[in-house]
Amino acid sequence: MMKIYGRLSSLNVQKVIWCLGELGLAEGKDYERIDAGLAFGVNTTPEYLAMNPNGLVPTLVDGDYVLWESHSIVRLLASQYGMGTLMPADLRVRADSERWMDWMLGTLSPALAIAFIGLTRTPKEKQDVAAIKHAFQQSCRHLAILDEVLKDRLFCVGPDLTVGDLPLGVAVHRWIMLGNDYQEQLGAAPIYPSLMQWHRRISERPAFLQSVA
Repeated sequence: MMKIYGRLSSLNVQKVIWCLGELGLAEGKDYERIDAGLAFGVNTTPEYLAMNPNGLVPTLVDGDYVLWESHSIVRLLASQYGMGTLMPADLRVRADSERWMDWMLGTLSPALAIAFIGLTRTPKEKQDVAAIKHAFQQSCRHLAILDEVLKDRLFCVGPDLTVGDLPLGVAVHRWIMLGNDYQEQLGAAPIYPSLMQWHRRISERPAFLQSVA
């Protein structure tokens, strides 16, 4: 049985588990998830580091095949089990969808991570409030781009959910959480109507509810 190592509170693990759910693959039947990372440990053991020398989560193990990096895992799963649906068959549509995966990783995530780690994992007396607020405001500016794109489509590349929506979805969900829970420190977040409508659509999906919400 395929194994996924990683705690469900990890944004990167959430992408993979949400992907599995959208593909109709069930925990306990089609794969086993093993808690790893932070309080769970595991990821610092010699056995784990032999699989994933970064010591990060998630890691996929399928027989003698091992793969780490969440977006690579999502691409593999969607190509293997969801070609033509979650992974678009049309090459240009697929490239567009995967472009949003890369944009999340290279553009949105760095700013969002500074705000998230600064507020949730850093003792209050050690928080750099100015840097945290700046990073959150930067993430807001990035999301204005996605809001504009979503004005004329249901999902990031058209009428159907694809792999591009998964990393975006978990990141935007975290952005909303930060804005709601830490408004006093961060200030009011911009109102992005198209982005919020898209978030409502994805957050009602059963696979999202089981893995992210």
